Amino acid sequence: YEPVSPHWFYRRAGGRERWEPFSLQDSERLERARAAGEENEDVVVPTSGGRYDVHLKKRQRVAVYWEEEVSEVRRCTWFYKGDKDNKYIPYSEAFSEELEEAYMVAVTLDEWKKKLESPSREVIILHNPKLMVHYQPVAVSDDWVSTPTEQGRPRTVKRGVENISAEIPNGEPLQIDHLVFVVHGIGPACDIRFRSIVQCVNDFRAVSLSMLQAHFRKAQEQQQIGRVEFLPVNWHSALHSTGVDVDLERITLPSINRLRHFINDTILDVFFYNSSTYCQTIVDTVASEMNRLYELFLQRNPLFSGGVSIAGHSLGSLILFDLLTNQKADPEDDEHSQEGSRTASSSRGAEEVKDILQKLELSEYCDAFEKEKMDRQALFLCTEENLKEMGIPLGPRMKILHYISSKAETQQGAKPASPSQHDPNSTDDARNCQYRDVGLGQVSANYPQLNYKPTIFFAFGSPIGMFLTVRGVKRINPNYSLPTCKGFFNIFHPFDPVAYRIEPMIVPDLEFEPMLLPHHKGRKRMHLELKEGLTRMSVDLKNNLLGSLRVAWQSFTRAPLPAVEAGSADAEAEAEAEAGVEQQQQPDTKPEETLPAVKEEATPINVGMLNGGNRIDYVLQEKPIESFNEYLFALQGHLCYWESEDTVLLVLKEIYQTQGIALDQPLPGSH
Repeated sequence: YEPVSPHWFYRRAGGRERWEPFSLQDSERLERARAAGEENEDVVVPTSGGRYDVHLKKRQRVAVYWEEEVSEVRRCTWFYKGDKDNKYIPYSEAFSEELEEAYMVAVTLDEWKKKLESPSREVIILHNPKLMVHYQPVAVSDDWVSTPTEQGRPRTVKRGVENISAEIPNGEPLQIDHLVFVVHGIGPACDIRFRSIVQCVNDFRAVSLSMLQAHFRKAQEQQQIGRVEFLPVNWHSALHSTGVDVDLERITLPSINRLRHFINDTILDVFFYNSSTYCQTIVDTVASEMNRLYELFLQRNPLFSGGVSIAGHSLGSLILFDLLTNQKADPEDDEHSQEGSRTASSSRGAEEVKDILQKLELSEYCDAFEKEKMDRQALFLCTEENLKEMGIPLGPRMKILHYISSKAETQQGAKPASPSQHDPNSTDDARNCQYRDVGLGQVSANYPQLNYKPTIFFAFGSPIGMFLTVRGVKRINPNYSLPTCKGFFNIFHPFDPVAYRIEPMIVPDLEFEPMLLPHHKGRKRMHLELKEGLTRMSVDLKNNLLGSLRVAWQSFTRAPLPAVEAGSADAEAEAEAEAGVEQQQQPDTKPEETLPAVKEEATPINVGMLNGGNRIDYVLQEKPIESFNEYLFALQGHLCYWESEDTVLLVLKEIYQTQGIALDQPLPGSH
């Protein structure tokens, strides 16, 4: 006889009784605490990477960073098979001890066929070490004579966790290199299975651990890296606890009840965000929750020295973008801050309004401009009517307008030609409005400040581009970058109906494709390669056919000549045909130019400073089944990011690149 080795489990919250094993690390830690006699005191053992605490005495598992139903914890040694899903369920600790004692006696004395009765009047029979069964009691009409019987369908009983084929995780690296806050989009459910943001971020984190093992193995073996922690940020429950749901219920029609409830709970979040009252609630909740989580994380991880990034899905990315555009850069960073920012001067050392007025010998009007809160950008948008309303006399007015127009002309000469410059009806005003502040059209709200500077901002399936356009921002200044965050990645599925691009707002005069995210296994998906190959082949066939037709047409339309000249005409036609064939065989012909991927790799595209000069838009590769019908997989395309290995790998690659750690092997097509 050898004592059974215990493993710790927790009961997952929900309708059915489902028990999940702790990782090997956590189970050993809990067993050590119990062996040290600490269960008599109220000892708290951190588990699941520090996201849950186990209160050993109460046998409870409590979430640290978010609200969640408390789970029951159990030290498990004996299990029986459940009725419905064939999952094994652990017996209570007290009854498991009884079973173990009976098993020990049976093994020692070699006396089997032992019967035990459980607290719920169920019978367990130990036939032999490999056959142990559990019988449920059968209800008898007369309660006075009901005794436990062996009737009913028997259940299998197993001793020890190694015999129930449970998937026990090894555990997470203790070292945390980087922290990422993840903000959800509209509604309480975040994916096609109607799961919460906590469950979806759990998936994202699990995928990140497997990607680290697959693509950062060398760095892990050398103990250069640990892992990235992802924490969910929930704002939906705070918004809908303001009492607005009761007001909406009062005015909602009774018909198609489920659809109306879904719209009230989900779609209306977009309208709430565009209302100044509820927008303030949302941005306050997101900022305060991220600050609270950050402080709590530092308390629990005092040795943490890594950076912090933020990620937003759908509407969550727009909320984060608006928050980031309204962050105040530190005074020492002002000289490096963005043109277009309302608080910082231009990165190219443009003069302030006072300096301009002094230069024009109009210093006495400084107070008038300060009173109207005029900065350099506002000054350049001024018309003669505006200056007249401010009480500026005609002479100084003319000086200021002449200075504005001359500066505008010199700046326009330095910039690439834009459509407005070729428009003969365009005025100085229209040209000066070419770049609008990205804060234009934002809902009037007091945007809170974050307690940290995010390293990178990741947007998944984001409508930022559409909202900026609707607000009136037609172009983003190439020199603009977020005041406190220097990295920005816009990641989307090609069929995502909510996602929009950002780069065409920075470089509107150039048509180019978004960066194709490489497959995490280091190749392009087979159906995409096949599609490209067929496209290239059809282009080649078309050009060959056109070349042959051109030669035939030219020889057909040539005027009839005398017999002596006919030979030379044929030779000429042959020469032209040969030249046409040779031209088609050369590598740099027009068919190649029609393939944007080839050109894109050859010439790097300047997409401004929003992502530090690097590309911003990244498109995922659709799966083969998705390419059959774009409309069928549109909703799935918007909700696919949580379990997308390609998305997670880009996030990890960019985060670890800031620490000077690269992938084991660079993926093809990645920059």
